[in-house]
Amino acid sequence: MNITVETLVDAPLETVWRAYTTPEDITHWNAASDDWHTTAATVDLRDGGAFSSRMEAKDGSAGFDFAGTYTKVVPESLLEYDFGDRSARVSFSEEEGGVRVVVAFEAEAIHSEEQQREGWLAILENFRRYVERTAKVS
Repeated sequence: MNITVETLVDAPLETVWRAYTTPEDITHWNAASDDWHTTAATVDLRDGGAFSSRMEAKDGSAGFDFAGTYTKVVPESLLEYDFGDRSARVSFSEEEGGVRVVVAFEAEAIHSEEQQREGWLAILENFRRYVERTAKVS
């Protein structure tokens, strides 16, 4: 089963793309809640390139690596990747009011569909807030 989440980011496409694909930016927005953070990220942004984000609880009680391989990279338009035995697709499209970012991913069996949707949407909303905040500063 696929789950889809999306948001509209009020910023230029180039800014949105850069924030989604740059390790330094990823460490600022990639968390589903305030008690987690991403301590490190790597990105080899090309077909066949690897990526990884180290996600940890701020109290040090847990952590994991979210890692995978890009299967398709179309700059400022599309990212497709495999992570474990699942895959995801992220599309970026300009429209009135900003850039629509749509993330579709294969669900896993451990957590409910609702938990997965809420978690991925929380991360995407952190992304939107981060980009909009930093775009206004620049």
